[in-house]
Amino acid sequence: MKNNSIRDILEKLNSGKMSIEDAEKQVESHFFSDLGFACVDHHRSKRQGFPEVIFGQSKTTEQIVKIAENILEHESTVLATRLSSEALDALNRRFPEGEKNEIARTFVVGISEPDIENTHGTILVVSAGTSDLPVAEEAIVTVRAMRNSVEKLHDVGVAGIHRLLARMDILKSASCIIVVAGMEGALPSVVGGLVDVPVIACPTSVGYGASLSGFAALLGMLNSCASGVTVVNIDNGFGAGYAASIINRTGLKKNS
Repeated sequence: MKNNSIRDILEKLNSGKMSIEDAEKQVESHFFSDLGFACVDHHRSKRQGFPEVIFGQSKTTEQIVKIAENILEHESTVLATRLSSEALDALNRRFPEGEKNEIARTFVVGISEPDIENTHGTILVVSAGTSDLPVAEEAIVTVRAMRNSVEKLHDVGVAGIHRLLARMDILKSASCIIVVAGMEGALPSVVGGLVDVPVIACPTSVGYGASLSGFAALLGMLNSCASGVTVVNIDNGFGAGYAASIINRTGLKKNS
């Protein structure tokens, strides 16, 4: 974290370099900041390994920018998702060093190189069709922001299954696979039957009337006959990316 750790604060207090009042303020700000419209959780990275993520939907552009500013006072990375074009442009102006993804509707400041030492390998994001790209890209941005290596296979749905089977080398080399699909949601079952790593299925709201805005794909994935397939909510590329990142890190944490 950018601000002092609790240990640093206590050491300064004990040595007389910091007053009780200043120590109290720093300890409070160490855990969260009350902005009036939001209480920003600064302890999230300590508990979960990654800072609080800004969900931009229904927030004003001003609120999003202020939350991002506050997070970056304490962290080196901030990720915002589900952003409007106005919010994307505002964040890009405020943080020109950040990375704007208009397809995913995300903005990230502070993406670092993949943490090879503390991750199992490469996360693969597979999408059934080009219409699924916004959700797939949200997953990819999340995976990258959490310092994982990532590869992607786009437009390899079951209507042309040979496109997927031609890339078995990539499927077999992945440590965890996210499969994004709409319509009937069959692709995760196919992938799950081909690999021996965790598969996270992410249904999208892409499809005609009977797809029921993604419920058909969701139910299809929940009823998958392939072992090892788990499912996140409709259009939740962020959730899929976050879960894959945790899986990719599990078992490799070092004792401090």
